[in-house]
This record gives sequence, structure tokens and C-alpha cells, in this order.
Amino acid sequence: MRIEQTPLQDCFIVHEKVNGDARGYFIETFNQRDFNAETGLDIVFVQDNQSKSTKGVLRGLHMQRGASAQAKLVRVIAGSVLDVAVDLRKGSPSFGQHFAIELTEDNHKQFFVPAGFAHGFVVLSESATFFYKVDKFYAPGNEVGIMYNDKDLNIDWKLPVDELIFSEKDKTLGSFAEYAATL
Repeated sequence: MRIEQTPLQDCFIVHEKVNGDARGYFIETFNQRDFNAETGLDIVFVQDNQSKSTKGVLRGLHMQRGASAQAKLVRVIAGSVLDVAVDLRKGSPSFGQHFAIELTEDNHKQFFVPAGFAHGFVVLSESATFFYKVDKFYAPGNEVGIMYNDKDLNIDWKLPVDELIFSEKDKTLGSFAEYAATL
């Protein structure tokens, strides 16, 4: 395992060793001891989630607040997504900044998104299977979000707006400025 720091404080790209030959490959996708040693964090994941979406589906930007704030370790099992994290931790040197990374079934990268970050992704391939670990259980009453096209964040989602597909809930998310005002 190799950990790469992103420009956002405490947000990492995780590179796993791929052992491959003519038969295929093997990857140890997660090792708690190695992850904690390499990141310097004391994270214990309690739940795994998986979703499958078609091209253009944009999920996010979502997060849990307060004691329910979740750290996530995300990866793509099939297809390709643009994955985005936004630092919403008041006082953080990277507050209000975002980082985007393409996660694919072929690059085998994982992305660690700390608690206190909003997170979202858009599917770039015809479909994608997205897998993630979280360190806290989902608490519906503590979920908040920021609109994907927030003018202050200015995220390039790599697809034209007319190709994006949203849930009804995601169409009504607030702005970064509205969220920041609650801190």
C-alpha cells in the first residue's frame, strides 16, 4: 500500500499493489493495520456500501454532520467515475477547496475522504459499480449536501450538464455559502 497526500488536508489517494499474471490479478483491497499505519489515522470502518449507476448519474455532494460525520474509503469495481471531495471543516487550511480524481476498474486507485468533507461522484463510463467503506453508520437526520454546480466551488464534472442525471433530493441541495453560514 502506498498513500499519496492530496492538496486537501487529511484526504488521501490509496495505491494498492496489484499482483498480476496471465491468469488475471489479485489485490488486497484493504488492510486495517497497514491503512492506519500508513495514514497515521485510527479509523475503524463499520459498514460497506455498493452502488451501480449509469453514465451521467451524479450522486452528491453529500455528507453527515456532527457525531454522524463519516470518513469514507471509496473505489470503483467496474467502470469509471470522477470522484470529488470538498473540505467543509471549519478552520481547516483547505476549507472550501475541492479535489477530483478519476477512479476506474483499471487504475485500482482508492480515495480516502475524511469526516467533515462533502463527497460526490459522476459516472463517466456506460455504467459503474462504486464501492465504499464508512466509519459511522448512516443517520438520515444528519445528512446535508451542497448543489453539484455551486458557483463558489466551481467543480468541473467532465460531462455536459444536459447529460447529468440526478435524484430528486440532489436537485434541491443548498449552496456552499448557505452551509458555511451554519458553521
